[in-house]
Amino acid sequence: MAWNRERARMVATEDDHKVTPAELFFDLVFVYAITQVTALMAEAPSPMRMVGAMVVLALLWWCWCAFAWLGNVVRADSGALFGVLVTVMAVVLIVSLAVPDVFTDAPGGLSVPLVFVLCYGAVRTLHLTSYWLSSPGDAALRVTLRRTAMASVLPPLVLLLIGCAFDGKVQLLWWLGAVAVDYGGIYVTGSSGWRVNSPGHFAERHGLIVIIALGESIVAMGVGVSGFPLSYAVLGASAAGLLLSAGLWRLYFRQLGEAVEHRLTALDGDDRTRFARDVYTFLHLPLVAGVVLCALGMKKVLQQVADTGHYGLAEPLHGVVAWSLTGGVGVYLLGAAAIVLRTSGRRPTALAVGGVCCLAAGPLVGLVPALVALTVLAATAAVLVGLHTRRGGRTFTAVEAA
Repeated sequence: MAWNRERARMVATEDDHKVTPAELFFDLVFVYAITQVTALMAEAPSPMRMVGAMVVLALLWWCWCAFAWLGNVVRADSGALFGVLVTVMAVVLIVSLAVPDVFTDAPGGLSVPLVFVLCYGAVRTLHLTSYWLSSPGDAALRVTLRRTAMASVLPPLVLLLIGCAFDGKVQLLWWLGAVAVDYGGIYVTGSSGWRVNSPGHFAERHGLIVIIALGESIVAMGVGVSGFPLSYAVLGASAAGLLLSAGLWRLYFRQLGEAVEHRLTALDGDDRTRFARDVYTFLHLPLVAGVVLCALGMKKVLQQVADTGHYGLAEPLHGVVAWSLTGGVGVYLLGAAAIVLRTSGRRPTALAVGGVCCLAAGPLVGLVPALVALTVLAATAAVLVGLHTRRGGRTFTAVEAA
């Protein structure tokens, strides 16, 4: 019995803790979940469907972030927590299966929205329970956990359940309210009690989720041309899409990631917790959301270029899909700009102006061939990243290192 208790106990992390294979395994279900969010938008693109997909992404993001924080204070490969992670993986897999039909529940079978909400509630409950058991002597943490349960878990769950009784816009409005209460509740509970033991681990975990999102954009292009013959236009569109993803990757991993980690390391106590909450938990969501939105546009570009039986090379993207291509990049750039501002106080003019212009460029995308739009966007992203590097990137890095 003593041996079993020893095997099951949770093991605290140290300040040099790194990402474990157990956490990489855990992320696999979120790879699929993000793919399903793109599928949710692509099935019937509309402004309402786009908003709904972002609501679903925000809920999934909260599930992932909860265990990123927990894995920073308790080793994910320790006996008890690893068992919890596998359980959560099973639950999130069910959530992922429900995502494409979460706003269009067909008759027959289980209620898809209800399954989604119950599984979401189970993940949040498992997270709070695991945190409670991880630090039995931490009174401040337990107070915060109780506040979190009452302000940021129970009320949103009630709103989500109410939304399940409706469909269409009414369901979406209830769920939007749930997300607003859930995210706002984190500020109500405060930062006392939460811990970031290893800045390196925390930064690496969030870098990996950005990689997962960028990988989804590449997968989306492959899905777009699936079943169609290769052509020079397909190869060119694929290259342009890859260059766009590479530009977004370079902005984060060459300009943002290291400097933000330095800043996180330099802080301690509640200041470190607040910075981690603002920059990683909140401001990394626009990065992931931007890539997911852009992935929809990239998928449709590749599909149109490949499907020569229904589209000509001069065919532009239409409607909300046209906006998603540039708008996704705009959301990403504005998220990056907010990270720079929160980290260093410096105004990232190139990123902010570029982000606003990309958000407003949707109507222009609908006027030019889809392949041209993707190529120009890839070149524009490269220029914006270069301008940010020349005008402030070195200063940003130097300030944070100091």
